[in-house]
Amino acid sequence: MTKTQKIIYWVATVWLALGMLSTGIVQLIKMKEEADMITKLGYPLYFLTILGVWKILGVVAILVPKFPLLKEWTYAGFFFTMSGAIFSHLAVGDGVKEFFGPALLLVLTFVSWYFRPAERKINSTGL
Repeated sequence: MTKTQKIIYWVATVWLALGMLSTGIVQLIKMKEEADMITKLGYPLYFLTILGVWKILGVVAILVPKFPLLKEWTYAGFFFTMSGAIFSHLAVGDGVKEFFGPALLLVLTFVSWYFRPAERKINSTGL
């Protein structure tokens, strides 16, 4: 892995972690704007707790060394969460402003996953 690839990985991963952590906290505390938005999208308020907990745990999984299989599951979870958020906003007719955040986090998820170092990937034995 080149130095440039390492820089790309860590920049994307740190921004991804900050984005997921901050939105996870906002969801856990059920900030009014977040509660209004989740209701507008048609989801129950308790969904915020589920999303918040899993995002924060996902940040830990992405940042700690080792556990490549857990990282793969986390990247997949982030992908499904952010793509689901984008489609939810599109389904209710929201504009670009509402799905810009999830789209950015989706791109950061892909970039972080793509440029992750070998020691953070699953090897041929699946471990």
